[in-house]
Amino acid sequence: MRISVVDVGSNTVRLVVADAAGGVPLPVHTAKWRLRLSEEVRPGGRIPEAAVERLIDAVFEASATAAKWGAADPLAFATAVVRHAPNRQDVLRTVQGRTGVELCTLPGEVEAELTFLGARRWMGWQSGPLALLDIGGGSLEVAFGRGRLPDFAASLPLGAGRLTREFFDGQDPPPMDSVKALRRKVRHQLRDVAARIRWEGPRTAVVTSRTFQQLGRLCGAPPGRKGPFAERLLHRADLRAAIGRLAALPAAERAELPGISAPRAAQSLAGAVVGHTAMKLTGLSTVTLCPWALREGILLRHLEDGSSWWAEIARHAREPAPWDPVPLRVATAPD
Repeated sequence: MRISVVDVGSNTVRLVVADAAGGVPLPVHTAKWRLRLSEEVRPGGRIPEAAVERLIDAVFEASATAAKWGAADPLAFATAVVRHAPNRQDVLRTVQGRTGVELCTLPGEVEAELTFLGARRWMGWQSGPLALLDIGGGSLEVAFGRGRLPDFAASLPLGAGRLTREFFDGQDPPPMDSVKALRRKVRHQLRDVAARIRWEGPRTAVVTSRTFQQLGRLCGAPPGRKGPFAERLLHRADLRAAIGRLAALPAAERAELPGISAPRAAQSLAGAVVGHTAMKLTGLSTVTLCPWALREGILLRHLEDGSSWWAEIARHAREPAPWDPVPLRVATAPD
């Protein structure tokens, strides 16, 4: 069986086509289309028509590519930039009407739950009680659990793109006062969630997302060409030093640093501040960079629990108002 997932994020649309033999999603093809929705959409703002047209083109191409590789209709979802848009329903209906793809939005807590599942399956049971951090363009997901799914999951409006616009707009590089103001906000927003993670005392901590991957590379983690099984660690002290390097440079020069791509250079500083502050408040000195995250979590959940849970997500996504972020779990026996 061959399945696929389409991820509409703040910057790109990504496609993963995977073989599912043995219940493990093994990728056979990936592709991405640059959108940069975050550059045109303010937090909580409407998605303009021109951006919707580009989104339609990208989703259509992703669906056609998945079909060429023999995959069924993709599991397609959009993250915070679409989820919080006032014209979300219009965008979802237009995408489905023009492409035939039912694009869904996921509550942040469900994103955290599914990302945790991907990380748990990658890290294995030997990792024990597991903490997760994931920095997206619009939000930060945090989760902790001892089993297959997390016992605790939260989504906070601390995405790297969102905070870059809020604190560094027009400042390149930003003054240290702006960096300090950003750190104060992150500390305030994270206080209660971080206290929960410290209280739980995780044995293992992982981070996911392109933001963390690039920061890890900047701090000395092996490059992608070493393959997914190379151990990649990120130390809090190294990330603290990286903040100083990033803050001293304009975005164009940050893109020349190891691991920092040009499209994400502007938001790399905010991502580093969020990552370091989260690690400090949760008491994590070292984290593991995990290659499996939300997309893999969706594929795994589909393989392990069938299609009913995704149908429930799609049903809620069609409702006119953002729905309550209740994790959509099916009754399963403990693993």
